[in-house]
Amino acid sequence: MALILGIESSCDETAVAVIDTSGTTLDARVVAQRIASQDAAHRPYGGVVPEIAARAHVEVLAPMVAATLADAGIALGAIDAIAATAGPGLIGGVMVGLVTGKALAMAADKPLIAVNHLEGHALSPRLADPALAYPYLLLLVSGGHCQIVEVRGLGQYRRLATTIDDALGEAFDKTAKILGLGYPGGPAVERLAREGDPRAVPLPRPLLGSAEPHFSFAGLKSAVLRAHESGRYDPADIAASFQQAAIDCLVDRLRRALAACAPVTALVVAGGVAANWALRSALETLADGAGLPLVAPPPRLCTDNAAMIGWAGAERYAAGLFDPLDFVARPRWPLDADAAPVRGAGVKA
Repeated sequence: MALILGIESSCDETAVAVIDTSGTTLDARVVAQRIASQDAAHRPYGGVVPEIAARAHVEVLAPMVAATLADAGIALGAIDAIAATAGPGLIGGVMVGLVTGKALAMAADKPLIAVNHLEGHALSPRLADPALAYPYLLLLVSGGHCQIVEVRGLGQYRRLATTIDDALGEAFDKTAKILGLGYPGGPAVERLAREGDPRAVPLPRPLLGSAEPHFSFAGLKSAVLRAHESGRYDPADIAASFQQAAIDCLVDRLRRALAACAPVTALVVAGGVAANWALRSALETLADGAGLPLVAPPPRLCTDNAAMIGWAGAERYAAGLFDPLDFVARPRWPLDADAAPVRGAGVKA
């Protein structure tokens, strides 16, 4: 049994959680969690402003740690280790969380675990579903990342595909901005799409059927802009057609990855876009056809949160993987450092 304090601050969510590894259910494992959203601060700009995000983390993180420990009914000294996101992400926010984690680890004489934010997403399904065993095929899809990864074990990741330009979450946000839906964009596009016809607007499916394993969403975003500017289409139809085009691309690339990877125990989806129910439905159909279960964390574990960071820290704690207090925050930190470079902006992955 171990109690892990998790800290997440890689983008625009400040989050703190206490994880108890002895719990056998999700609610028992997540003893306490607090999340402070910055949506109101960034909404006037239509997206995340890094400087505003970093300052907001500074203002709320320390009192959130104290409040979360109080919610859990424990003192800092009862914690076995401090797990903090150390990258990738907006470097100002990452530094705030990591420095706070270092200070707490030093003050309480506890080990520090510097967590890769992507590993937090990759392992979050194991927090929600204790029966999920390695290896599994992961679709990691969020505002900053769109990857297919073969998760072979803790710290053992083989990237099969990534985006050569933009992440799908960013494309959702851009579509929302084009349609005047506000921020955050992903949930707004999904809501509007329910009212539209996904076949009404002829949008491209970049790389569909291609032998290249990767994703591309820049052209899809541009097509959405042209459709909107044409004045010929209802906004709900544009939203529905965009969402369906994106899902078609994901399913096509995943089908290719399933054929190329070693046998896996499950198809797993994680990251902010994994909260999209239309996507989950399409992936369920794909998984059924492949004879695999689809494993997806509950929506509250899809977006950035400290429970997933605490759980990744718990898995590393069990393996005796600790980090020095001089660990440096990283704006980029690939899960698979040995993955071959791809054309375009895929180096970000």
